[in-house]
Amino acid sequence: MSSLDALNICASGMTAQRVRMDTIAQNIANVNTTRDENGNVLRRKTVLFQTKSQDSFSRMMAMSQQNNASDLIGNGVRVTAIVEDHVTPLRRVYEPGHPDADEDGYVTQPNINTVTEMTNLIDASRAYEANITAFNATKNMLLKGLEVGKG
Repeated sequence: MSSLDALNICASGMTAQRVRMDTIAQNIANVNTTRDENGNVLRRKTVLFQTKSQDSFSRMMAMSQQNNASDLIGNGVRVTAIVEDHVTPLRRVYEPGHPDADEDGYVTQPNINTVTEMTNLIDASRAYEANITAFNATKNMLLKGLEVGKG
């Protein structure tokens, strides 16, 4: 793996975590929004990641059996999709005066939990910072390598 590959891996991690933080911020902003633009109940959104790899699965298995762990280094991460959470149940809040209330006075609200979102935001922020640290360390190693030739 070259130094430029390390920089690209860190950059892909920063990009992916930025998308994750933007999605979390959108969830927090819509915690009390009852309907989306189509009139459907708003649902929490999550980001799915996948490793970037040009290698086929069979090649990866062959390398792992040959104990060539250095050849199994990934090529970074990418966002594959932003999906709605259909597993977590929606919240029902008693608000009889609300325009979206049903005949019993309950409003169906998004399945967004602010505490969970803030925890995920901290996690994404720390992952972003870790990628910055790795990027800067790689950059500093490259700069030190260039200084060796000056002497």
